[in-house]
This record gives sequence, structure tokens and C-alpha cells, in this order.
Amino acid sequence: MGLVHALGRLTDGDEQYFLITSPDKSDWVKPLLGPNQTIVTAPQLRKGRSEGAKRFLGPLRRPAGELRRGIRRFFSGGLDGDALPQSDGFLDSLGGDVIHFPYQGFARCSIPSIYNPHDLQHLHYPQFFSKEAIAWREATYRCACQYSHAVAAPSWAVKSDLQQQYGLAAQKVFVIHQAPPVALYEQIPDGAARDLRERLKLHDLFALFPAQTWPHKNHLTLIEAIRLIRDRDGVKLNLVCTGRKNEHWPVIKRRIDDLRLRSQITFLDFVSPSNLSALYRLAQFVVFPSLFEGAGMPVLEAFLEGVAVTCSDIAPLREYGGDAVLTFDPRSTDSIAASLLQISTNERLREQLRTRGKEKVRLFTWERTGRAYRALYRKVAGVPLPDDDLHLLTETELSDISLCLCSGRERRGSWALQKGSGFQGES
Repeated sequence: MGLVHALGRLTDGDEQYFLITSPDKSDWVKPLLGPNQTIVTAPQLRKGRSEGAKRFLGPLRRPAGELRRGIRRFFSGGLDGDALPQSDGFLDSLGGDVIHFPYQGFARCSIPSIYNPHDLQHLHYPQFFSKEAIAWREATYRCACQYSHAVAAPSWAVKSDLQQQYGLAAQKVFVIHQAPPVALYEQIPDGAARDLRERLKLHDLFALFPAQTWPHKNHLTLIEAIRLIRDRDGVKLNLVCTGRKNEHWPVIKRRIDDLRLRSQITFLDFVSPSNLSALYRLAQFVVFPSLFEGAGMPVLEAFLEGVAVTCSDIAPLREYGGDAVLTFDPRSTDSIAASLLQISTNERLREQLRTRGKEKVRLFTWERTGRAYRALYRKVAGVPLPDDDLHLLTETELSDISLCLCSGRERRGSWALQKGSGFQGES
């Protein structure tokens, strides 16, 4: 959503963008469109497919069997480029000069491609994935990274991982940081946060944790830390969680019940954008104990909404958060508990973190993200880059330019970029 919004508002270029969507999945993008963007509906998927297959674009419906065969080849050790599905001609027919796959799905076609592997969690925490899911990720991620003309990573941490795990050359992987999604939401009116507190009967003081109930989000260790400071320190910390309750939710619920924490912990499920903004503003602080991330969206969202943050001491969150977050070891109940006690009882610390966060988030804007992706599109299309574009794609780690580095529903789609009449060079 942020990328659509940003690209649609860049008026200093003659690019035209085709936004490829499924027939029943285009409504979300329409309010974000700019004059240089057109929705292109992919062919209808045949009925009877599995839910996972339905998430693919229309052009991938025929190659689905080929992907399955590729996965079987992976299990047998025969992983190669044939594991990637081949476009049935739809993508090629659009006449684009670059195609961007911003989600993990990929299809081979004649158009120069950019691939977005969000992270390689399946290699670091395989216990959180089925054998089939790991096989699909490897059959797709590894081959798509090799086949594509460029790879876009949301953090330097992901770039480093891609180089180490897949042997990618440094010059093929481009780090393009994201921006806070709440920046796209409409401003909530005065009093909306107070009304939400009354309607949901929320505590006056609470910590906010926005994340689906995936195992790697680490709800269980956070719950143990809340139990620890209650029993050991006599501090009753209230927690509000947002995000879809998926298949791991029953495990979390049982643990909350076993530890007698139902009065302190509230799960709201998926909430609207306006309610999410209100919750950020109501929260005393945001806690984000994730074991593994590719970027740091909740951290940036909290910064934008003026909320203090304590989060996991992992590379991507240090990269996005820098010195504006209080970090802890996400594997240690004691470490999380210590951070919860410190940030919940120290108003001066929270104010310092809020001030730093407001400064930090100014470096992460959707305009900058959009310009960086446009520069990458131009590069892959063979267009000579102006100095500003070169800087966006060649800058060193953000720590070298004075930046300290230490939710939602998924929507499937891909991008095609077409040159305007003013382009020079070959594709």
C-alpha cells in the first residue's frame, strides 16, 4: 500500500505502472492510485484450488503443477531454475520493461525482474514451518533470487543473510527501507482514542503488542515475563495484543489461562486502521518481542505515533530502531521482564525514547521508499540514472550517514513498470 501510494505521487518522471491484481482483490488499491498507475486484472483462477494456491496471481495458475514438481525435485536434491513457474504469456503481453514481485511468489517471463524475499526465517527457525512450506520457500526464494535481475531487501540484515545463504553478489541486492504503514491512514478525530478505550473497556495503562499470533512473534515468552514481574515484583502489567489469531492462538490462550493472566492480557484480533492508530496513542509503550524479522514496521509505527518502544535485540530491529528503542534478549524471560519493569516505571526514559523515535522516523518515509524503488526500476530497465537515483541505490549502511544502526492482512500481487516516451536506453 505504501509503495503504490508513493509511486503514484512521483510527478518528476514519465513512468507508467501496471498494478497486477486478482479479479476479486483490487478494491484495496483503488483509493491509493495516482495518475501514472493502472490496475490490470489477471485471468481468473480456476475454482477448487487450495487456499495457498488462490493467493497466487492469475498468470501462475497454469504453472502451479510445475511448481509442485519443482518442490518434489527439491526434496530429491534436484533444485534448479525449473522449480520456478513459467508465465503463460500474460505477464509478457503487458509490454512492461520491468516487473517487480513484491511478495514471495515469482514467475519466469521475458521481462527483467525484481524479487522481494522478505526474510529467510525458514532457514533460521525451521521448527515453525512444515516440510512442505520449507520446500516451497527454498524452491521459490533461492531460484527467484538467482533468476531475477535484482533483489530488493528491506534491511541490511536481510541483504547479509541473502549473500550468506544463497551466495548472491553484493551488487545484485539493494537495500530499500520501508516506512510506517500508519502514515497512510486517515488522521483520527480528537476524542477517538478516548472513545475506543471506553468502548473496549481497556485499562488506563497498558503495553501494546501488534502482531499475528505466529510462533516467531514470541507471545509465549512475553506472557511468561508478565507473569514473572507479577509474582516476583508485585507489578501487574496490562497487555493489549492486536493481529489475526491464527493456528498458534490456542496454545497462547491455554498459557494465559494456566498462568491466570486473563485479567491482564487482552487480544483484540485484527483491528481497523483507525483503531490501530488510536491504540498506539493510548498505549503507555509498545513491546515487540519477535524472534525474527526482516524489517521493523511496528517500531516505525510507534515512532510515528509518539510511543516509546522496547523490542528484541535482533539486527533488523536495531537497524530500524537504533538508539530510540530499549532492547532485550527475546529468548530470555528475565531480560524481557527487566525491560518491561524499566520502561513501565520510568517516565523520563519513555520521554527520551519518544523524542528519539520522532527524530528517527523522519528518515523513513514512503516518498523515499518510492523514489528508491523507482531508481531500481530504472536501473534494471537500463535507464541512465541521475545523481539522486544513484545515491539512493549506492549509499552505504545508514550508520555511515549518521543513522545509528545497531500488520495486517496480506495481499498478493506483482508490479510491472513501463517506460514512458521520455526514457532512454535499452531494456
